[in-house]
Amino acid sequence: MSEPARHAVATDRLDTGSLALFVGFAASQLVQEQLAEQGFGDLRFSHGYVFQHLVDDARPTVGELAAKLDMTQQGASKAVVELERLGYVERVPDPGDARARRVVLTARGRAAVAAARQARSTLDDRLAARFGAGRLAEHRALLAQLLDELGGTTDVRRRGVRPPA
Repeated sequence: MSEPARHAVATDRLDTGSLALFVGFAASQLVQEQLAEQGFGDLRFSHGYVFQHLVDDARPTVGELAAKLDMTQQGASKAVVELERLGYVERVPDPGDARARRVVLTARGRAAVAAARQARSTLDDRLAARFGAGRLAEHRALLAQLLDELGGTTDVRRRGVRPPA
């Protein structure tokens, strides 16, 4: 028996959490590939944790962003500097406090968000075509129920998903 076959993982025997995680990784990889094709190849999965706090015209300070991401202000500042360098965010003056700067998406950042949303929608359409819209809807409903059962719904709803420790 060849080495890879002997150590192969039977995906149908994976626990629910691992299987859901790996499906999410595979879906995210496809979205990343679509983003790269549209000129956003410099974005990483981890940037999404920052972006979730900047959509809908949110304008946090670096300190507020650090608190939301459960990281140090230095770590959040490093992420913001990287995204600034890539052209996705900028820091603008706070209209109520001249000392404070707010982090906002640039036009490029908003375009990347739109492209990611479109890529995820296209993937959903592909999966619905392959497995049936009703069947996919049932599985999505089950995943939402699992998320709720495991205590993750609140973080998702308030855009408070944090990077894994």
